[in-house]
Amino acid sequence: MFFLIFLGTFLLMEAVTWFTHKYVMHGFLWYLHSDHHQPKYAHIFERNDAFFVIFAVPSILLIVFGAEAGYDYRVAIGAGIAAYGLSYFIVHDIIIHQRLKLFKNTKNKYLVALRKGHKVHHKHLGKEDGECFGMLFVPFKYFKI
Repeated sequence: MFFLIFLGTFLLMEAVTWFTHKYVMHGFLWYLHSDHHQPKYAHIFERNDAFFVIFAVPSILLIVFGAEAGYDYRVAIGAGIAAYGLSYFIVHDIIIHQRLKLFKNTKNKYLVALRKGHKVHHKHLGKEDGECFGMLFVPFKYFKI
């Protein structure tokens, strides 16, 4: 049961990420996200990195309180959120934005499509007219371009 809750949470986080990215990051918290849409990063850290903390807090609290209660379902939910966060970091910051120069010359069709979709998202420097707000799910049209 733990694994099903963990997996369900991990998969649900893609929808949470899409919704948060579209309506929160490109909405009332644009101030934190806007520097991420600038052509060049001035610093190693961006205001946008605050979202890692925002998502990490509920994950940590769920794991701690679930562990205190005898490792109940909250640990699985918190671990699912944490696993998605780790995946997000690897995909978004390492593979797509190359904060670490790994996977630079990949020919993997999924990773190439992922980069194309994200590039389309970043062609808009403002918060309006955005598209492709998810992270791990890539619309099929980006496999064809």
